[in-house]
Amino acid sequence: MAKISTQYSHSSVNHLMVRTKDRDLDHLENGLNRTHPPREETASELQQGLAMETRGLAESRQSSFTGPGPARLSRLIISLRSWAARHVHHEDQRPDSFLERFQGAELKEVSSQGNNARSNMDSQEPPDRERSDWPLARSNTNTCNNLEADEARKEEKQKKEDEKKKNCEKQEEKKDAIVVDPSSNVYYRWLTIMSIPVFYNWSLLVCRACFDELQSEHLVLWLVLDYSADVLYGLDMLVRARTGFLEQGLMVKDAKRLWKHYTKSLQFKMDALSLAPTDLAYLKLGMNYPELRFNRLLKFARLFEFFDRTETRTNYPNVFRIGNLVLYILIIIHWNACIYFAISKFIGFGTDSWVYPNISNPEYGRLSRKYIYSLYWSTLTLTTIGETPPPVKDEEYLFVVIDFLVGVLIFATIVGNVGSMISNMNASRAEFQAKIDSIKQYMQFRKVTKDLETRVIRWFDYLWANRKTVDEKEVLKNLPDKLKAEIAINVHLDTLKKVRIFQDCEAGLLVELVLKLRPAVFSPGDYICKKGDIGREMYIIKEGKLAVVADDGITQFVVLTDGSYFGEISILNIKGSKSGNRRTANIRSIGYSDLFCLSKDDLMEALTEYPEAKKALEEKGRQILMKDNLIDEDLEKAGVDPRDIEEKVEYLESSLDTLQTRFARLLAEYNAAQMKVKQRLSQLESQVKICGGSLQTAGDSPGAASKTEVKEQ
Repeated sequence: MAKISTQYSHSSVNHLMVRTKDRDLDHLENGLNRTHPPREETASELQQGLAMETRGLAESRQSSFTGPGPARLSRLIISLRSWAARHVHHEDQRPDSFLERFQGAELKEVSSQGNNARSNMDSQEPPDRERSDWPLARSNTNTCNNLEADEARKEEKQKKEDEKKKNCEKQEEKKDAIVVDPSSNVYYRWLTIMSIPVFYNWSLLVCRACFDELQSEHLVLWLVLDYSADVLYGLDMLVRARTGFLEQGLMVKDAKRLWKHYTKSLQFKMDALSLAPTDLAYLKLGMNYPELRFNRLLKFARLFEFFDRTETRTNYPNVFRIGNLVLYILIIIHWNACIYFAISKFIGFGTDSWVYPNISNPEYGRLSRKYIYSLYWSTLTLTTIGETPPPVKDEEYLFVVIDFLVGVLIFATIVGNVGSMISNMNASRAEFQAKIDSIKQYMQFRKVTKDLETRVIRWFDYLWANRKTVDEKEVLKNLPDKLKAEIAINVHLDTLKKVRIFQDCEAGLLVELVLKLRPAVFSPGDYICKKGDIGREMYIIKEGKLAVVADDGITQFVVLTDGSYFGEISILNIKGSKSGNRRTANIRSIGYSDLFCLSKDDLMEALTEYPEAKKALEEKGRQILMKDNLIDEDLEKAGVDPRDIEEKVEYLESSLDTLQTRFARLLAEYNAAQMKVKQRLSQLESQVKICGGSLQTAGDSPGAASKTEVKEQ
């Protein structure tokens, strides 16, 4: 009976503990959903905790079995835990005024959505689920919702920043697109357009100012052309303000810096003066004074720039220089003719024999006769090749003297420039002819046969006719190595890749070999190589036909055409080759043939920097020889070829000779430097002696003065 009551009391205690735990969990969950003010939280929660504790104690006293100490401790921990959870949760849910100040709308919306979601989840949860969940999970859910909201806001900010960056980049691209590169074709075309109004002003303004009929009869045309030129002048200032310039090798594209650079230049002042509205004086003086627009002539720099750039771009620079010189002379003669007519008008037409005849005569009253007569007089005076009426008045004498001086300068300029241009045009021909003349003299002196002399002359004629007289190394010597390599790659790389052993080589090796290719031209009947000759070069056919012939030189076995090559195995000097580095066939040129030649020394020099490529080339050559059954395995397995040793010894001897010459040069420089040092030391010793003597005399003079003072006393 006691046992039964004991079991019952124990079960009731357990039931009480479970019930108190469930009640505490209910209080805790209800506390999560309620929002109390911060001031009322502490008192209410403490009262609830005390009530729970007293209720638990009362129930425990009423039960037949009194619970042990751990049960009380567990109930106390549960109550404190529920109170702490509610307190922390309320602090988390408290609105932050700082965040609302910056992100009020978004934060409220996100928090309201989170609360609604939580309330829906709480309403949908079954009662068993409510009793089984812990507050920590719900607080984690709230934290996750807040983190998701923060991540969403961060993503929106990042998107906005990316859009701003893209807009800035687009604006920078638009700004950069306006900048004009002075080396581009667009800039050159603009110079071409600008040269037209500049040339128009330089040629017609003075003519309209001196010949009144020309200005008055076509006034509307001149007004349209003048103000069209002014529009182009204004646009040119905008183009100059957007023309880039190089700074530390880079094109400056900043609009402010471009404008600052332009405004500080002399050209800006000239452009501003050329667009000064001096023609507003038309309103007071009338429309027949085109000389008011003479400030438009200050734009001449654009015309000279156009000439310079055209000279560098044209394929016929000498012809362009001659035409440019003739244009300058015509402009000077044209201006001199207009000034002569203006002086004649100022003095009076027909007042003496020097001025223009009286325009009352119908023959001399026409506009065309006025200009042509003045132009004729100006040409005779400036070229000093004809007789003109002598001057009468002082003004006329002064003008004629100035014209004669200008004429002498013009004549000297014409003779000098034309002579130099003609000599430059014929420089290559003269140099080539000098070579032919020297070879002719040599063949006559050595009594060479006529047949051979004829072949030599024909070979030179072929070179000149096909423009193959240019020495590539001499022409390209002024270029940097990178540009030389690019030109050589552009010209020769495709040809070199046709050779089998070079098809899979490194790019650097191919560039080295391309720079070492030498052109060679053979005339009809010339032997490129003969059977048994030592192979020191390989050849690639660029143009022409070669025949592999028998020993008689007539029977042809094979004809080699463009792109073919031969001699590549002999320059590799592959060990075990039955032919060694000897030629195995006779190859003869059928007509004139252009070949590229690569010497063995150049190949080996290039391969010293590429040892792996050298091994690969030797392996390819060995495979080719094995395919053609031209390799001897016994020789390959044997020791070092004595011919290789001889070549190495020769190379060492040549290297030793060069080292000896360098050592002798260094020794001479050392001796010279030693002599200079000795001379400097001797000079320093003499200077020290002189300084020491002067110091000694200066030190003795105070002693002598003291002695004289003692004697006097």
